[in-house]
Amino acid sequence: MPEVRSGPRRPIRRRAVLAAAGAGLGAALSPTLSACSTGGGNSSDGITLRFTWWGNDDRAARTEEAVRLFESEHPGVTVRTSNSDFGSYLQKLATQAAGGGIPDVAQLDYRQVSQYADGGALRPLDADIGDGAIDTAEMDAEFLRTGTSGGEQYALPMGRGITGYAYDSAIYEQAGIPTPEPAWTWQDWAAANREIAALGLRSPDGRPVSGANDGGGNEDVFETWLRSRGGRLYTDQARLGFTEDDLTEFWTFCDELRRAGAIASARDTVQADSTETSPMGRGLAAADFTWDAPFPGYPGLLGDAIHFSPVPSTDGRQGTYFKPSMLLGVGAHTAHPGEAAALIDFLLNDRRAGDILGFTRSTPPNREIAARVAETLTGAEREIYDYARTMERYGLDAPPTAPPRGDIAIKDAFNRTYQRVLFERATPRQAARELVDEANRELRP
Repeated sequence: MPEVRSGPRRPIRRRAVLAAAGAGLGAALSPTLSACSTGGGNSSDGITLRFTWWGNDDRAARTEEAVRLFESEHPGVTVRTSNSDFGSYLQKLATQAAGGGIPDVAQLDYRQVSQYADGGALRPLDADIGDGAIDTAEMDAEFLRTGTSGGEQYALPMGRGITGYAYDSAIYEQAGIPTPEPAWTWQDWAAANREIAALGLRSPDGRPVSGANDGGGNEDVFETWLRSRGGRLYTDQARLGFTEDDLTEFWTFCDELRRAGAIASARDTVQADSTETSPMGRGLAAADFTWDAPFPGYPGLLGDAIHFSPVPSTDGRQGTYFKPSMLLGVGAHTAHPGEAAALIDFLLNDRRAGDILGFTRSTPPNREIAARVAETLTGAEREIYDYARTMERYGLDAPPTAPPRGDIAIKDAFNRTYQRVLFERATPRQAARELVDEANRELRP
């Protein structure tokens, strides 16, 4: 088994630098790309890289510490860092990409990979992986596919996330609902929501408590439901993998539960933009579909009765999969591709960097580092790590490759269109037809 590296780093290979530089030159000469570099440069003291990401203060502090360690191992290389909140970061990166190129190393959302790869803003990493400049030996091969577009590796996962349900075990026990297991079904989930609503519990502001948040406008929930039935969001980079009938059935399922009071009301659903403002966070629902990384916010807000359970299945088939919480990519116009690759390799594979970064970006993709850091986890963080291992043993389908570049717009349209169902401005069938038509326009070459 390959060793997780620590201590002094091997020097950046001249062959890797030359190969990467050649690839970068080819990209720079492409007529679809600007010839200027917006990445780092040469300072009077050596090489400067620019590295950007999004995240909270804890992630920022840990990332800065890991970057400073990288600099100490690579004399002559300076890394200029910047970070912001998620929304601002996405807008800034889009502006940079449109204006000539993204930074030398950039943190990417899963939905951005194809968008920037197809637009010529990212540099392929296959050569770096092939010659060992970036080591992927301790990463799952199927999981690595999530950073591919058009058969090439454009980004590498920085964290391995998975979906689940945050649920109030005290309310579930009061309703006589068993602890959710990986094989529980969407029908079981719907019945649980109805049973909780029938308890007649009241929220802090005196309103009825429902069984769960309404996930009808969440593309991730729909994808999980669809995959549990053997479907998928996209057939390829230009075609939807689901039909109007599929979406109509899903939205009808959610609509009927909401009308029955089993899941959150329309007004509470549209007000939710964080853990605190979600129906569950406000004491209006007993459960919420969520990712593992933000899950600790729920017990932190609501107490130790909140736990992380599997998403429902269809006849035992799970629709969830391991998805990158975020990825790292190299700007196509970087003047220093070898050093950029070395920074990515260090953040993903160095044991000391792994200790510093911990689980701030979900489970580290390097298996040895994940197991090492997991020994220090407690409470909610340990629970989500154990949950991921349980789901891995249960059996999940392989993750898809990065979604097509139109997925960002489709995701927004998905929520916007479902709101027409929420406020009875369209039937599930009418809304599904609208969404499918708009999605097909977005995917058109």
